[in-house]
Amino acid sequence: MAADRHTSHSAVSTKAAGIVGLAVMCSRILGLIREQIFAALFGGGRAMDAFTVAFRTPNLLRDLFAEGALSTAFITTFSKTIATDGDAAAWRLANKVATMAAVVLSAICLVGILIAPLLVALFAPGFDADKAHLTVMLARVMYPFILLVSLAALVMGMLNAKHVFGVPAMASSFFNLGSIAGGVLIGRWLDPHFGPRALVGLAIGTLIGGALQLAVQLPSLARLGYVFRADFHWRDAGVKKILRLMGPAVIAASSVQLNVMINSMFASTLGDGPIFWLAIAFRLMQLPLGVFGVALATVTLPVLSRLVAAGDSVKFRSELARGLRLAFLLTVPATIGLIILAEPIISVLYQHGRFNAYQTTQAAAALRFYAIGLTSYSAMKVLVPAFYALDRRKTPMIVSFIAVGVNLFFNWLFTFRLGWGHRGLALSTGCVAVTNFLLLYALMRRHVSHMHTGLLLRMLAKVLLAGAALGAVCWAGEHWLLAQWQVEATAPKALELLATITLAGVVFFALAALLRITEVTQVVGLVRQRLDRRRPRS
Repeated sequence: MAADRHTSHSAVSTKAAGIVGLAVMCSRILGLIREQIFAALFGGGRAMDAFTVAFRTPNLLRDLFAEGALSTAFITTFSKTIATDGDAAAWRLANKVATMAAVVLSAICLVGILIAPLLVALFAPGFDADKAHLTVMLARVMYPFILLVSLAALVMGMLNAKHVFGVPAMASSFFNLGSIAGGVLIGRWLDPHFGPRALVGLAIGTLIGGALQLAVQLPSLARLGYVFRADFHWRDAGVKKILRLMGPAVIAASSVQLNVMINSMFASTLGDGPIFWLAIAFRLMQLPLGVFGVALATVTLPVLSRLVAAGDSVKFRSELARGLRLAFLLTVPATIGLIILAEPIISVLYQHGRFNAYQTTQAAAALRFYAIGLTSYSAMKVLVPAFYALDRRKTPMIVSFIAVGVNLFFNWLFTFRLGWGHRGLALSTGCVAVTNFLLLYALMRRHVSHMHTGLLLRMLAKVLLAGAALGAVCWAGEHWLLAQWQVEATAPKALELLATITLAGVVFFALAALLRITEVTQVVGLVRQRLDRRRPRS
């Protein structure tokens, strides 16, 4: 009976991860389209450097207070409250936290608008006066985005804790749709030639997208019976627990974005272009990370929190180990593909309008080095929430301190000492991710015995073997099928790239199935069950 429950639980978890993965895939694709349009309209130089830094300033705060610390701490506490005290207590806690978030983050937005010049000077010290002035203006327009996306993250947490995953995952797609439509239309109205003034339209479009991301989730929350009532009684045990979790999580959950911000500081001294090249390379690296890593983390966190609350350490270890194996299975092939096919991918996606071949080469160089850390990033999406579920919140914080210090050293070494420019910044980020994961995994083994490390290593060896075959297909496709990609039109080049990626994916999963990788067998079994249910019965 226990085995049946575990099998059912795994199936539900895998199904939920699949739903989230598809929704996040849609969002990531729209995010790519958003950047493609902006790159074609403004190029990959001075203008987009300014917009990228302006957006990152409030975006860092978003990760600190919304999708990072607040989201992680809230989901952990909210899920445990449901498990121990029931829905009514959880809704009361949600009202208190939502009220506090609205008040505090509104104040943070106002402060951010006032000190925007100082923040831009801090994060982009290499900008000249005109570029810095434009960046400050755009940042001030976008600061209310912090409030909108923070409330959206809270709503997402409530829905995920109630096993509603699809709508929250799709919400970020509406952000992209709103920012594209609003940004382009308002930008064209302000400047039909899409000069620097049109960037204000993109900034306003960001706010429109943030509002849509929040609004689209509210009907689903209302159907669960939630009604918001302002509650200023913040001296609550649950609120205090969330705040205690948030302190360390402010650093730990946002170490990736903080390191990216540090990279921007270094990149701002390298002239016009490197900031945006790094941004689009990081976006492409995040595509598989968002689809697989975020999906696994979204489903895993509420599950792990409930297992800890129930005192079921056996299932906790099993679910954690399984999440790590899935992360490796899904991101190792993506890493290999991105490294080998970086230039054709960037060319197909971005080399249009004002974005030229030189910028394609520079962005592809960054993508190759970023991809080194992809698997580690994905695994950390599973590991970090596990520490919070165990109430070991200081561990990721300490590791993040170390990661930021290592990143600063590697940035100096690769970029200035060795002269690798923006490529060195991307390599530093990848190396830091690997270091971060290894430290977290070693520390988790101290807290949780029997992490199934041997099983993980055997599975990783099989994945690497299948990945070698995938790499061979990608290499052959680049040298034969895509041999003339530099001079080809976009349509045939895209078809050749798609054919290469499809064949490589088929070869990888076919070989993975022959090697009897358990997770592949589970996924195939779920697909077969779904197909059997849809077949008409005679």
